[in-house]
Amino acid sequence: MLIFGILIAALSGILMSVQGVCNANVSQQAGLWVTGTFVSFTAAAVCLTLWFLTGRTGDFSVLLGIRPRYLLLGGVFGAFITGTVVYAIAKLGTAKAELIIVIAQLIAAYVLSITGWLSANQEPFAWQKVFALAVSLAGVIWYSL
Repeated sequence: MLIFGILIAALSGILMSVQGVCNANVSQQAGLWVTGTFVSFTAAAVCLTLWFLTGRTGDFSVLLGIRPRYLLLGGVFGAFITGTVVYAIAKLGTAKAELIIVIAQLIAAYVLSITGWLSANQEPFAWQKVFALAVSLAGVIWYSL
């Protein structure tokens, strides 16, 4: 099961890079927020289609009971993620932007993990993880030179 999780995570990373390049190119012709709107609508259409095709597990009314409420801000974050990824790729190039995005994700994920913020599963602080993040950050800086 671990290998399947690794493969899915790798696929996710590949898809994010491909999506970023596609969106950056579309935004040059259609504009940043038109592109973001289109991406959101097409994502919603795909999700709804898959929901119908997979037997409609889950119920939208459950969302009314979600607590804490801030957990429902994923779509808001998604809009800004789309906008910032598109902008970064257009300004920095795909590889440099993606490297910075990934290291920022790793740092943010570790901070969330050690603090338990936003209901994240809390884990203990570990210096070897901070060192690994520092080495990763140094690699990004080196790549960017």
